[in-house]
Amino acid sequence: YSSEGFRPSEDGNLAYGVEQKLPLWGKPKLNRRVAEADASTRQAEAELRVQEIRHDIAKGLLATALAQRIVEIGEQDLAWLDATARATENKYRAGNAVLADTLQIQNEAAKRNDALRTDRNRLAHERLALNRLLNRPADSAWPSLRLPPVSPAIPLSEKLLTLAIQSEPKLKVMAQEIKQAQAEAELTRKTRLPDVSLGVEGRQYSGDGEFRSGMFTLRFSLPWFNESKYRKDYARDKEKQKTAEQEREDQVLTVREELHHLSVEIEAMRREALLYGDEISARAAQALTSRLADWEAGRGMFRDVLDARRMLLESELMSARSTAEQNEMLADLLLWTGLESVEALAPLANEPSIVPDHANH
Repeated sequence: YSSEGFRPSEDGNLAYGVEQKLPLWGKPKLNRRVAEADASTRQAEAELRVQEIRHDIAKGLLATALAQRIVEIGEQDLAWLDATARATENKYRAGNAVLADTLQIQNEAAKRNDALRTDRNRLAHERLALNRLLNRPADSAWPSLRLPPVSPAIPLSEKLLTLAIQSEPKLKVMAQEIKQAQAEAELTRKTRLPDVSLGVEGRQYSGDGEFRSGMFTLRFSLPWFNESKYRKDYARDKEKQKTAEQEREDQVLTVREELHHLSVEIEAMRREALLYGDEISARAAQALTSRLADWEAGRGMFRDVLDARRMLLESELMSARSTAEQNEMLADLLLWTGLESVEALAPLANEPSIVPDHANH
């Protein structure tokens, strides 16, 4: 205290007070909206990650099933080669076959044995990768997996597009980001309004502890001197909102394009799987039986037998790969539509396509 001022016993030398900011201009409500929008965005991102993990697991299962099918085809081919090699050796000993045939079938068996070892190693790798996705020990055993049957085609329909635009996980994240940007821009607009606080203060003297004086206070900030700064901040947040809206519009177009691509490829893989699985494989098996019978009767070349065997092997592998690829694309379609199972796509197979039919063009 100065010697020219009040005495402490008169004015009091202990000051205390409380102050409360008034909830004016809707600022607390806007802060809550920003926090809620941020929480909703984080929740949408978590749901997107769940969908992506489910998608990765589905593709891992399909890759494992395909690798196992390739091993099975290789084992069957090796068994056929071993049996044919023994028959060729017997014919050679009897003088009914040439040495070149015996050596050629032995080479084919050796190459198949080596390829089968590689295929088994790849199957082991697919199982290891699948265990990692499921957070299981790397050496966890897996039961025998089979590829699912060939699924019907899913045309690009209005119902499919509507479902994807409403349920695609990334679009949901972007929609929440737009809401968050809107809330942040509105909060920034309100920051140019003054903060108003109401308070109460008291003073007492430490010598006797008696109350000396008190006052009510009303305080507010003066933000008008920084009007240009607030205006720039608001323009920046509105630009963020506009950017988020444009990114969502671009994602909608991407969804439409990707759905069209998937519908075309799913239908193509379906035709290819049925062609190789039902028609070409059956004809190749008949051709192999006929070529083998001709060679055993001495009416055909052994090279024709091996060519027929390669055709049958190729058709079986193509059928398995086409089936796996079709189901992988169905897994992609599940991710784009936000659905959880292939069975949920079944009703969409009967929807009319919005794409012109080019079959007769």
